[in-house]
Order: sequence, then C-alpha cells, then structure tokens
Amino acid sequence: MGLLPPGTLPEAVIERPQKPEHGDYASSLPLKLARSAGMNPIQIARHIVDRLPAEETFEVSTAPPGFINFRLTNAWIRAQVQAILDAGETYGDLDLGQGERVQVEFVSGNPTGPLHVGHARGAVLGSTLANILSAAGYAVQREYYVNDAGTQIDIFYRSLHARYQQALGREAVMPENGYQGQYLVDLAGELTAKAGDRFLSLPPEEALSQLGEMGKEMMLASIKEDLERLGVKFDSWFSERSLYERGKFQDVLDILRQKGYLEEREGALWFVSSALGEDKDNVVVRSTGLPTYFASDIAYHYDKFVERDFSKVINIWGADHLGHVSRMKAAAGALGIDPSRLQIIIGQMVTLRRGGEIVRASKRTGDIVTLRELLDEVGADPCRYFFLSHSADSQMDFDLELAKKQSQENPVYYVQYAHARIASILRNAQERSISHLEGDAARLTDDSELALIRKMILLPELVESAARNLEPHYLPHYALDLATAFHWFYQQCRVITQEEELTKARLQLVRACQIVLAKTLKLMGMSAPEQM
Repeated sequence: MGLLPPGTLPEAVIERPQKPEHGDYASSLPLKLARSAGMNPIQIARHIVDRLPAEETFEVSTAPPGFINFRLTNAWIRAQVQAILDAGETYGDLDLGQGERVQVEFVSGNPTGPLHVGHARGAVLGSTLANILSAAGYAVQREYYVNDAGTQIDIFYRSLHARYQQALGREAVMPENGYQGQYLVDLAGELTAKAGDRFLSLPPEEALSQLGEMGKEMMLASIKEDLERLGVKFDSWFSERSLYERGKFQDVLDILRQKGYLEEREGALWFVSSALGEDKDNVVVRSTGLPTYFASDIAYHYDKFVERDFSKVINIWGADHLGHVSRMKAAAGALGIDPSRLQIIIGQMVTLRRGGEIVRASKRTGDIVTLRELLDEVGADPCRYFFLSHSADSQMDFDLELAKKQSQENPVYYVQYAHARIASILRNAQERSISHLEGDAARLTDDSELALIRKMILLPELVESAARNLEPHYLPHYALDLATAFHWFYQQCRVITQEEELTKARLQLVRACQIVLAKTLKLMGMSAPEQM
C-alpha cells in the first residue's frame, strides 16, 4: 500500500501489559519497524490501526512511543460468563497436545526409606504438571521408577536383616554404610510381628532375599499411602529390576556397542560420552561386573522411548541429580533418540521453618522430617499450594506456622474460603428458589464485576502457557489473584438484592467464578471446600 517501505517484517508479538490502563494486550511491532522504515513509530502504529478490520472483540488504540493496545470490549467480556457456564468443568481444557503420548516420571525415591520433604516437592510438582498436560490435551502417563536393583537395595536388605535379628534378641552387626534410621528399627519390628522368627531358620542368603523383598514391599506400600494422602497417584510403578529380568539392559548395551559408544578400560565398561560432546566418559559396568545407576537409566529411557513409544518424557529430579542431566541426554542421542524429547526438571532444596526458626530434624526421631510428619502437621492442601508457589529451579522456605493459620494471611485459607463463600451464596439463593439460569450478564456493569470476569477468562491462557513451558508454579498465584478479585467484587456488590434480574445476573457471575476457581484448585490437586 506504499505506507511502509518493502522489507522483511519482524515477528508481531502480542503481550499482556503490566498496567491495566494499557489494555488487555499490546504489541510493540511499530517500535521494531521504526528503524528499517525510517518513520516515527507512533505514525506506523496509527497506519496499522487504521487498516485493521472492525470487529466486536477488541477496541484498538495507539500509545506513545509506538504501541498498539487492544482492550477487550465489555460486551465480549460479559458474554464469557455464559461461555464458562456452558463449558462447566471442561472450562480451561485445550486440544494443544492432540493426544500426544507424554510420560511424566517423578518422585522415584528409593524404596529404602520413607519419603521426605524434598520428595514431597517433586511429588506435587509432577502431579500438577501431569494434570495441566492432561487438561491441555496430552495423553499423560504418571510413572514412579522403583529402584529395586543395585547397591542401595542390597544395603537396605542387609541393614533390615541385621535389625530383624536384633529385634529377636540376636546379635547382628549393621553393614558398612548401612541404613541407620529409626524407621528401619520400626520396620524390623513390624516384620517380626508379621513373620515371627521364621527367617532365622533359613540359610543367610535365602533369609536375606525373602526378608528384604518383604521389607521392600512394605516400604513401597508405606510410600504409596503417603503419596495418596498428598493426592498423588501413579499410573505405573516401573521396576528397575525388570530391565534385567527381561534382558532389556543387555539389549541396550548391544545397541551402544554396535554404534561404537562402549569401550573397555581398566576392567570396566565405559560409555564414550565425550564423542557426543560431554566433558568426560562415564562408567556403565564397574570392574566388579555390577552396572552403574547411569547404565540402568539408559536402559530405562530406551524402554520409555523405544519400547513404549512415548513421544516426550519429562523427568522431575532432585537437585543432587543435576550432573546427570547432560549425560542422560547424550545417552538418548547415542540411542538415536532426539535429546529434545527428554525434558528434565530439577527441583531445588526446601527449608522448613516454624516461624523464624529453621526445622532441621524430626521431633520424634531426630532424623529427617518425613512426608508423613509434614502431612500430619499441616495437611495435604497447604503442602500442595506452598510447594507449587515457587518455580522448581528456586530454593524455597516452607513456613509450617503460616501453612496452619486459619486466616486471610494464609493464601491457602484465603483461596479456599473464596470457594466456600461462593458455595454459601449459591445455597442461599437455592433456599430462596432463585436461579441463575435465566440471568442476563449484560446487567453486569460494575467495575468489580468486569474485573472479576477478566481474571476468570485467563485460565485457558494459563493452562496453555504452563503446558508449553512446563511451569505449573503460576497456578497458585492465579488462584490467589482470582480469589482476591472475587472477594473485592463481594465487598462492592451485594449478590442477592431486591432487584430480581440483577440478582440472577450476579448469581450467574458467582457460579461461573466457582467453576473457574474449582477447576484451578483441581489442577493443583487441592480440594474445593463447600464450607469452612
């Protein structure tokens, strides 16, 4: 049209302005074009706006030094109330993933002891991320990798065998580097209560195997129970041992050997990571003939990608696994798997506080604070909210006293109280035989009403962003913002009034807000109480 000189156009990025007065969306495209076009950016903005087609969703304006601002019209905003009511529990669901098969593997704590606070953070992060991906249209499998092979499980068996003998009055020495926690003494006591002394009469290695297996299953049952209390369930509990029993470990070694990525040195078998850009090579089979943890992990990921055909695998690991990330991606590449299909999230450390005091150990045992103790003290919902409220890559403080407060100071209470208040309003309306079904949202004109709807309609956008970027930590902040917008509306506008049509319209708004708030809490794995 001759208004701008010919040339390559930069990408037109639409963003949300930080200040509401700048609209709901904005673009800085004119600023990017100004230099190449040799024109004033505000002039470019006006040229673009003048040529945009007229439509009912947005009001478009320009702002110095060269922004194009888009503000959703009040009519469109009001219409979203009915759209939310029509969608119901599916509001916020997307078809972004189009059924793509994704696995989220998280927690995967060794079955050699109880889960602790660090595991809890990974459990909440992984389960919420899986919820988000499911809502975004992915076919998600939630998996727990049971490390039931190798050195650590052997030490656990031997430690438990010693404690079992001690529980029955026999002298027994704990193995070097054995598990010393009180929980193992308790577990040995449970075993003696169930099995008596029958393992004492067996040959030592047979007793070790049978007793150890029984103890491992009891420990796994305890882990499952704790996770279910936290609202975490898995679709699959994958046994590391099965990789060896099914010959998958040897199959993977054969593949790597054929591709030239294995070398024997110093009596050990090495994965030649340096050929794939790593700083150093890594041992996969020790000189003793025992495979390393890394070797099992290679076979495990081959099973995920090749045997089970997941298009994407997301692992959530603790901070102590940071050094394992690059070599695991290198191993994927060596197997012919695009490393970008493997995404690894590292969860950082958690510091427990009781007010200003750091909690370093369990009151009961003097050992680490377990997930069970945390749940006993503060409950599942506060655990989930607070663990989610920080990005995985940031260290966090968990204030036990704040998590237990029944006041607006506690964001968990504040958010859930908003849902309970909505439920109370709707019960009150039902008792008066007032229905929102015939309400007309066009009557919603107060600034607090429109501000609440604007906050409600952000949920689908938030689900998409969290699914694309694997960042569920924005959910609790959104829930708090939504609850704040509702409480503000409630203070400004009486819902059940003498004016019947306005009452019905506001009941529509309240019911729609309940749908969005309940969906947000569900995505976070939290309860949406009807009363508090």
